[in-house]
Amino acid sequence: MLNEIMKIDKNIIVLGLIIFAVALRLVPHPPNFSPIGAIGLFSGCYFCLKKSWLIPIFALLISDFVLGFYNPISMMTVYMSFVISVIIGRTFLKNKQTPYRLGGAALVSATQFFILTNIGVWLSSILYQVNLTGLIECFVMAIPFYGNSLISELFYTFVLFGGYYISVQCLERKTSQV
Repeated sequence: MLNEIMKIDKNIIVLGLIIFAVALRLVPHPPNFSPIGAIGLFSGCYFCLKKSWLIPIFALLISDFVLGFYNPISMMTVYMSFVISVIIGRTFLKNKQTPYRLGGAALVSATQFFILTNIGVWLSSILYQVNLTGLIECFVMAIPFYGNSLISELFYTFVLFGGYYISVQCLERKTSQV
């Protein structure tokens, strides 16, 4: 019975995650403070690979449709980095979620996002020379954004995984009383 309830709930969770991510990208927020990376970790952990990468991508597409699309190279690196977050969630969190694993996965996810997206900015921008000096300058200028990404990744990872854990515990208690 719990498995049947969880199957229904997972479909609701997918829709809820997309709505949650879109809403939080559309309301005013600090730069790079978004739940999309944490949603990638969560969906990689709890959903089949076929569906899991679509969750952050749909959230990005819907919110980018409203916010506006931007440089294709930068956009591609952002989308790729969130697919990588799904892979990180599947690899590090699929079989066991502990606070240390969650924190480590969030750190790895935020760091790969920082590296990949800044390479995209460097390649697509007229702000930086396309040489080692320009790449270093791009990374140095982006350090404040990394702080926001890391804090948001940690925060939303613990909110999503903690909220899911608490929900499952309450659901199991409720079904055991029936």
